Amino acid sequence: MLVKRYEKYAFTLALRFVKNREDAHEVAQDSFLRAFRYLPDFRGDAKFSTWLYKIVYSTSLNFLRKQNPDIQSLDDEKRPVHLKDEGAPDVSASLERQDRNVSLQKAIGLLSPDDAGIITLFYMYEHSLDEICDMMGLTMTNAKTKLCRARQRLKVILEDKFAHEIA
Repeated sequence: MLVKRYEKYAFTLALRFVKNREDAHEVAQDSFLRAFRYLPDFRGDAKFSTWLYKIVYSTSLNFLRKQNPDIQSLDDEKRPVHLKDEGAPDVSASLERQDRNVSLQKAIGLLSPDDAGIITLFYMYEHSLDEICDMMGLTMTNAKTKLCRARQRLKVILEDKFAHEIA
C-alpha cells in the first residue's frame, strides 16, 4: 500500500538527483527496500513522506557517489510534470502554461542534484523549510541559503537558456 501511494513521489525525487530514468527506478526501488527494512524505526515524529524522502535522498547520494561523476547520460528522458487546469476557459492559455512548465522542468534539470531537489521539494511538493531541514539534515539557515542560491541559479538558467521561450 505504501509503495502504491508513494512510488511516483519517490521516483520523481530520485530522478531529480540521478537524472536518468532507469537509475531513478533503481534508486526508488532500493529506497523502498530500505524503508521496509527500517519501518520499525519510523517514530512518526514527521510525516511518512518526509521520512521516505530522507531515505530517497541518502540512497540517491550513495548511488551518485558510486558512479563516475564525469559521465552523464546524453539520452536523458525527463518527463515534465503537467499541471492540470480543469477550469481553463481558453485552450491556448492551457497550452502556454504547459509550455512554460516544460521549460521550467528543463531548467530545473540543468541544476545540480541538490539545487533541483530543494527547488522540487519547496515549490512542487510544497514542503515547509522545517520539513526540508529534517529531510536533508540541514539547519534552517543552511536550508534558506541553499534555497535562495538554487533560485538564483535557476533564474540565471532561465534567463540564459530559455529567454526566447519565456518571452
